[in-house]
Amino acid sequence: MSGPRLPYADRREAGRVLANELSHLQGHQDLLVLALPRGGVAVGYEIAHALRAELDVFIVRKLGHPGHEEYAMGAIAGGGVQVMNESADFGVSEGEVKRVVARERAELARREKLYRGGRPPVAIEERTVILVDDGLATGATMRAAVAAVRKQHPHRLIVAVPVGAAETCHQLKREADEVVCAATPYPFRAVGQWFRDFPQSTDDEVKRLLEQARAGFAQPAH
Repeated sequence: MSGPRLPYADRREAGRVLANELSHLQGHQDLLVLALPRGGVAVGYEIAHALRAELDVFIVRKLGHPGHEEYAMGAIAGGGVQVMNESADFGVSEGEVKRVVARERAELARREKLYRGGRPPVAIEERTVILVDDGLATGATMRAAVAAVRKQHPHRLIVAVPVGAAETCHQLKREADEVVCAATPYPFRAVGQWFRDFPQSTDDEVKRLLEQARAGFAQPAH
């Protein structure tokens, strides 16, 4: 069976392709889509819409290398979860790592407040949870998300992305109950290369999509 035609037009098209890969889950009463903001929310919106599932964000922050922010030393998530890339030689002091962690914890708290507007996170325990992002490169962010969600005792935990590095997708199979990578092109390099339109997602877009999902997907997700 051939995979999707790459590059995707945008995150919305990628979300619809991924929703088709997950169509066997449609009708599950306890289904919850947790999207990693910002880029994963547009993808997650399309999945939740197609599967008639509840949508929420699960906020994780990458720990970028000082001076090379695109290089992930690890990631943090709610509940005090911190995951480091064990094989990486960071070349930075413990103090520098602590400063990065403190900065990202502050940003994590800011986004929690902004995106939810005071609403508590949705219940995860005993639910089938689909963790969604717009792609997987090193997987540090998703690994932190999986570890944090596991602490809340879901019935089943599925990682779903429209595109990912094959090795990263394979490694995550040890940590999630199921991993759905719609495409694993090689060489991979970066997530953005597999989308024709890949703008930086904004806080306003995240808030709007969450509001539309809570309203029952009554409005088009422009």
